[in-house]
This record gives sequence, C-alpha cells and structure tokens, in this order.
Amino acid sequence: MQATKFRTSRRSQHNKSRTYTYKADCTSCGGQAVVPFVPIPGKDLYCSDCFTSRKNNGLLLKRVDNEEKEEAYRNIFSSIDLMPTTRAAIATMGITDPSPIQASTIPLLQEGYDVIGQARTGSGKTLAFTIPIIEQADPSVRSVQAIILAPTRELAIQIANVVKPLANRRSLKVGLVYGGHSLLPEKKLLHSGIQIVIGTPGRMLDHIRQGNLIPNNLKVLVVDEADEMFDMGMAQDVEKIISATPDDRQTVLFSATLPNWVAKTAKKHLKNPKTVAVDADMHASPDIEHVIYEINKFDKLQALKTLISEQPGPTLVFGRTKHGVKKLADQLAHSGYQAEAIQGNLSQNARERVMNKFRSGKLPVLVATNVAARGLDIKGIDQVVNFDIPDSPQLFTHRTGRTGRMGRHGQSVTFLMPDDVKQWKIIERFIGQKFPRKRWAQEAHSNIR
Repeated sequence: MQATKFRTSRRSQHNKSRTYTYKADCTSCGGQAVVPFVPIPGKDLYCSDCFTSRKNNGLLLKRVDNEEKEEAYRNIFSSIDLMPTTRAAIATMGITDPSPIQASTIPLLQEGYDVIGQARTGSGKTLAFTIPIIEQADPSVRSVQAIILAPTRELAIQIANVVKPLANRRSLKVGLVYGGHSLLPEKKLLHSGIQIVIGTPGRMLDHIRQGNLIPNNLKVLVVDEADEMFDMGMAQDVEKIISATPDDRQTVLFSATLPNWVAKTAKKHLKNPKTVAVDADMHASPDIEHVIYEINKFDKLQALKTLISEQPGPTLVFGRTKHGVKKLADQLAHSGYQAEAIQGNLSQNARERVMNKFRSGKLPVLVATNVAARGLDIKGIDQVVNFDIPDSPQLFTHRTGRTGRMGRHGQSVTFLMPDDVKQWKIIERFIGQKFPRKRWAQEAHSNIR
C-alpha cells in the first residue's frame, strides 16, 4: 500500500495547530482514500463513497437479519398481539403456545381492564400478568410503573426470575424487596430509577413509608396469591399499599381460592373487573395420585424414610412447626438421607441456598413448613408428603400443588393419625372427594434403610 503524507493547518480559538492526513489507495474501488492516521500495511482502507456504501449495506443486512428473526418468532403466542421483543423472550423459555390462563388474561390486560384471576397451581399465571406489564412500561421513564406483591420471599424471587428476561429485552430495570436483610441496598436500588418492583407486602410498605418507593407514576399493581396473604395476616399491609397508589392504576388480583377478604378487596379497589377462572373448581389436580395412610405417631418417621427410599425423584415433606421441621430434617440427615429444612427462622441467605440446592437437584429431600406451600414453581417434584396434616383445606391444596405440575404425574402422601380424622373430613368436604385410606404396614414395603 502506497501512502502519501501531507500537512494541513487548522486555526483554533487560541492558537494555530497542525494536523496531518494521509493518502492511500481505496481497497474497494482503487481510487484515492484520505484518512487522518498512518495506514497499516494489509489493513483495508476506503474512500468516502465506498465507506458510506459499505455502512449502508451493513445497516441493510442488519435490518434483514432482524426481519428474519421477527418472522421466525411469529408463531410464538401467535393468537395474541405482542411486541417482537416479547415473542423473542418467550421463545428463549421454550414456550410456543399460551396456557389457558394466559390466553384469557393477556388480551384483557392489554385492553386496560382490571382482572381477577383464579386458576389452579402451575397454570402459568405469572407470565399472564408479566407480559402486559412489560409491554406497558416505558423504559425512558425512570420511576416505578409496576408493583407485584407476593406473600413469600421465595415466590417474589421466583416471579423476578420470570420478569427479568422479558424486561431486559426492553431495557427495563427490575428490583426485588423483601425482609431478612438490610433496607439500604434496596433503598439505593429504588433510587436508581427502576421501573418494576417485586416484593413482599411488609417490606414494600416500609419503603413507601420511608419515601424510598414513590408510586405516583404507577400503571399496574399486581396482588399475587391474595388468599394466602390473608391467611398470613398481610391483609392490612396490602390495603395500605393499594391506598398509596394512584386511583387510575390497573389492578390485577390472582388467587387460587376467593375467600371473603379477597372478594371485598376486589369490590373496593378494582374497577369493573373481568374475572378469569381457569380450572377454578379443580382443587385437586387430576395429575396427582393421592395416598392416605392411617398411621400411629411413633411409626411416622420410619414410614417417611421408607417412602423416600422408594422414590428416586425429589421429595418435598411438609411439617406443621418450625421446630418440628428442623428436628425432622436432622433426624433424616442423621440416618444418612440428604435432607435439609426451610422454615421461618432461617436467614434469607440460608433459605436461598437451600432452595437453590433443591431446585438444582443436589438436595433430594426438602422438609418445609407452610412457607414453602406457595409459589415454589419447581419442576420435577415427584412426591409431596404431608408428615403433619395441614391446618386448613386451602393449605392442603397448596401443598399438594407442588407436585403434578404442568401435566406431570405426581404423588401426594398424607399421614393420618387418629386425632387428625376430624380435620381430614373437613379437607375432603372442601375438595369434594373422598379418598380411600390404607393402614400403614411396614412389612409391605421392602426398600427400607
């Protein structure tokens, strides 16, 4: 490559400075190219016309590539009008068609209606309210535009894992707020201009009271698992949060069941809501095999060990109290089983560590209080064991709903002691089905440690 150096002068405001440009042959047309740097032998150089042509051609190729991608994603949720970025994000999740709750709910939310959603566990309702939120939010507005309330930290984290991939496609920022750790990192996050906040009612209300979270520009408020919030004593906090938001917001309320509090809240805070009920009467999933064992108290531990040994897949065991759950996990671990407990006294870091191990398959047995009965969307839980009978029919529904999700087969085992019979009859009346019972016979089970 032949290059010729020549000098030019340029007068600045205060002094006269000298700059140099270089002439060389254009790689494309062979004409003269003038550049402000020393040409490197072997490196392509272009005259202004060829450079502009190549640039425009590159933009054209990029546009064609984007159009091809858009065409490839056109069959994703094809029955619903969505942004290309949303379809692309859904495609990465391995989903092509909307579930019934999604097909019914998303268009209503897109049209601006308030919605009451009722569907059985594992129906895909998180994506049903997430997609309209993502498409409504404005990335250029650096303030909170959507709040999603969840009854537990675990469910809040799980929702965030669904929201973030879609939000990233539109350059939207998502924040998580929940108890168990310092407020300061969350305060900084809220002041950074995030658009979507997900969290538990108590911590959300703390930030509103302290002025860290100002919902003046809120477009959408989602209350997920509303009946569980009432059961956990969060009703007042939820009411206060709703009252702190603008009257013209869109409100979405999801609940597996609709007790009086949920109905009253909907009547008070929702404007002419549309109700979407998908499989609402299916309190017990048809994909779950229910096994009820009549058993004595002193046989329960050995029976649990036997069931775990006979089940190669993950097992979720429910107990009634924090102390009882911890003791049971320790007893299993002492007997050589890989088991850990999750309950309210654990720090948030410890809870997340245990849950991540269980989700990844590194922990075969998780023993939990009712804190885990809601919102744990973990694929592949083959067996749920009610070591202690739940205190309410709703909790039984939520516990057993951890298995048999999204068409998978699961088994729910319940230990029934003589003192539990009265409560069990209440559960059966609620479900509308009477399950056959078996007497636990240890000798009938061969795989015993």
